[in-house]
Amino acid sequence: MNFKAFAFAFMIILTSCVVYAQNKIILQTEDKWKLEALFESSEDGKYVILLHDLVRKKEDFASFEKSLAKAGFGYLAVDLRGHGQSTNLNIQTNFKKTGEDNEFNQMGKDVDAAIEYLNRKGVYNENIFLLGAGLGANVAAKSLPMHPKIGGVILLTPSLKSRDVLTMAGIRTFKGPVFIGVSVEDRKQFMEASFIRNAAFLASGQGKVTFITAYNLKGVEMLNRFFTDEVLQWLKTPQLPEVLPDNQGLYGGDNQGIPRMNMQDVLQSLD
Repeated sequence: MNFKAFAFAFMIILTSCVVYAQNKIILQTEDKWKLEALFESSEDGKYVILLHDLVRKKEDFASFEKSLAKAGFGYLAVDLRGHGQSTNLNIQTNFKKTGEDNEFNQMGKDVDAAIEYLNRKGVYNENIFLLGAGLGANVAAKSLPMHPKIGGVILLTPSLKSRDVLTMAGIRTFKGPVFIGVSVEDRKQFMEASFIRNAAFLASGQGKVTFITAYNLKGVEMLNRFFTDEVLQWLKTPQLPEVLPDNQGLYGGDNQGIPRMNMQDVLQSLD
C-alpha cells in the first residue's frame, strides 16, 4: 500500500471513530443514575428510544439501528440501569425481583430521562416512539401514562409481568398507536401478548393496533430476522386511515353539515 492510500484509509478509520464517539452520551435520571446511551440524529424528525431485555444491553440493537438510520429515523439506544455501562449505582443481579418499587420498576425514570433528552433537542413527543424487547417492552408499556402524547409504542415479546413490571395499566390508558410482536411457539407468552393486544384495542380503537407473529424467535432476534421492514413501515404510518361506512353522509347524513340524501336524489343527480 502506498503512502497516499494508507493515509486515506487511516482518515476513514479516524473519521468513523470520531462519529462513533460523538454518538455516545450520558443520560442523568431523576434518582441519580448515569445511563450510557447511543444517539443518532434523524433526517425526518422521528426518533425511536430502544429499550433492551433483561441482562442485555443497548448494543443488541446494532443491526436494527443501521436499518433505522438508512430509513431516515433517529434513535436513542439506552443501557437501562444496572445493565451494560449504566452500572454506577448497582448491577441488575443485585436488584430485588419483586415489589412495585424495585429497581426494575424504577426503569420508568430511565425512559423519562431519554424523552427529556430528546425534548431538549427540540423533538416533540408526537415524534418520539418507544421500542422495547422483553423486559424493555414492559418498561415501555408501564411508562405510557407519564408520556401519553408520544407517537406510539412497539412491544416485542411483552408479558403481563416481568420482574414485577406490569404492562396492562399503562396499555389501558394509552390512546396512541401500538405495535406488538410475539412468537407463537411460546403459548404462554403468546396468550399474554394477546391480552395486551385486546387491552390496547379497547383503549386506542380501530386502526391503531398492529399485532404480528413469528414462529420461534423472540425480542431483538425476532425483530432482526422477521420484523424489520414491518416496523419501519409502521413507524412511517403507525395509524391506519379511518375507513368510513359506505353509506355515511350519502344516505344518513352526519354532523358536519352534509345533507341527507335518499336513493331518488342520487338517481336524479345522475341524469
